Amino acid sequence: MLALFGAVYYWLPKWTGHLYNESLGKWHFWLTMIGFHLTFFPQHFLGLAGMPRRIPDYALQFTEFNQWSTVGAFLTIGAQLIFFYVAIQAMRGGAKATNQVWEGAEGLEWTVPSPAPYHTFATPPKIK
Repeated sequence: MLALFGAVYYWLPKWTGHLYNESLGKWHFWLTMIGFHLTFFPQHFLGLAGMPRRIPDYALQFTEFNQWSTVGAFLTIGAQLIFFYVAIQAMRGGAKATNQVWEGAEGLEWTVPSPAPYHTFATPPKIK
């Protein structure tokens, strides 16, 4: 999932023609990381303690770690709401993106305007 988020953040200015709020993008990343680890890290200890997987009910000794996992899951979901807000905000407007948004980005896609026109090249470009 993190690779998909990274790809969306990389291509979002080219798709929309607008830059996104980088500060909110960082919040999304860190809350996702913290929430993900808070969700799944306690599950390792639960497994070591003998809790079976995929059961509808569990013994009371596993309650606290399961509560921490639930908090982490809700935190991860909340972080995805930030992601959707950032994407929608970039689609609606903001600072205009240039042709080459990222430093060091090379390739034909970075030579066309942002957002890329429907018919990008009238004649096939020469590739170096």
